[in-house]
Amino acid sequence: MINRIFIAFCLLLFSSAVFGQMEDDSPDIEETGLFTDPVKSGLRINGYRLGEGVVISAPGGSKINISSYLQTGFEMRNYEGDDKLYNRFRLRRARIRINGEAYRSKIRYGLGLDLVKGNTGESDNSSMLMDAWIGYRPFGSALMISFGQRSTPTDNRELFMSSFALQLPDRSKLSSAFGTIREVGIFAEGSFKVGRNAYLRPAIAITDGDGPISTDRRYGGLKYGARVSYLPFGLFKMGGDSRQGDMVYELSPKLNISVAASYNDGTIDRKGGNGGSPLLYYNDLNQVVLPDYTKLTADFHFKYMGFSLLGEFVMTRIDVPATITQRARNNAAPSRDFIIDGQQNIAGYIRNRMMAGSGFNIQGGYFFRNFWSIDARYTHFMPDKYSYLNNDLYYNRKDYYELGVTKYLLKSHAVKIQLSYCLIKPDGPSRKLNGEDFSGFEGLTNLLMQVRF
Repeated sequence: MINRIFIAFCLLLFSSAVFGQMEDDSPDIEETGLFTDPVKSGLRINGYRLGEGVVISAPGGSKINISSYLQTGFEMRNYEGDDKLYNRFRLRRARIRINGEAYRSKIRYGLGLDLVKGNTGESDNSSMLMDAWIGYRPFGSALMISFGQRSTPTDNRELFMSSFALQLPDRSKLSSAFGTIREVGIFAEGSFKVGRNAYLRPAIAITDGDGPISTDRRYGGLKYGARVSYLPFGLFKMGGDSRQGDMVYELSPKLNISVAASYNDGTIDRKGGNGGSPLLYYNDLNQVVLPDYTKLTADFHFKYMGFSLLGEFVMTRIDVPATITQRARNNAAPSRDFIIDGQQNIAGYIRNRMMAGSGFNIQGGYFFRNFWSIDARYTHFMPDKYSYLNNDLYYNRKDYYELGVTKYLLKSHAVKIQLSYCLIKPDGPSRKLNGEDFSGFEGLTNLLMQVRF
């Protein structure tokens, strides 16, 4: 497996010299030096616009962008047969981002912090650190290699889209169930023109497979992944491929079709690279032995004249080594108890603690000229017999029907108000958040306000 990944990595490096140029080529400005006198360097703070942050630039192509955004929200749940409403107010996100480039854009870097980490529900990791990576573009602008912690190309497409640019107040349940969000490792990505208008975007990643950085011991093996995206009708305008909703009104159809796959050679968590409290298993010699996790993803993103459509499919597979004979309890004590359905079933017990199965999400909407949008989403899960997707408290809901409306105060995502209602259909008896049983429909209302600085 390592040899195959290494060969693919070398091919990606070589291909940058064969294909055309990347869409965001920077001017070939003569570098004046990274360590110049700041008084003589021509340092410039560009004009500020709400939602775009502060951009500081200097001769030679070096620049830095500092931005942030704040999301506050209100959430209300109701259950069929229960007159009580379950409410809570949330500080959904409060994030600071720093992005920059230097040396004629050959060096790029990113740093992201979430000041309310742990209240987002995106990851079990409690660190405020979101992104911390440095990238290098060795062959002009067609390819970038980066190291550090960042989003992985093997997640579903919605997780490539900025949290401030969502059509609905929150991401789909598909992203919550299968997304690893961010990982630590090496990443390579390219963008090559392969025809008159078409572009091909390959990406590969080799990470440690244990999710975001943490102070805990990292037990798992390496995780290998790749993605290939094809844009047959050219590039989306103004970064539209990383934002939901067609706010810029594409005058010609734009489409991105992608497939991705990843293999985690020994995972310690439910999703194959999300981090959190480790799920550890041992053999008879008390050596750590872990299940392997494979994930396949296919998705598309379409925009045209205010209309947008996003479709995603995810399928997973768990391989349990036959040498596993023990597991670690919550108190770290070893146990040989793998009882499920009244029987000793090691493989079934382990799969029942992981996201095993498949699901799809499809959502679309229309952006009106008066800065209103109407959006809808449907998410469906097909869990395996033994899967954490059957957990009656957090999952065990197969169908999600959601309708939302958004008012944008500006022609940007800087200031907006979003309201949505989601009707959730459980798959048999389930539990409410307070632990009580219910078997009817569940309703979820979300109100979100956002300001991006």
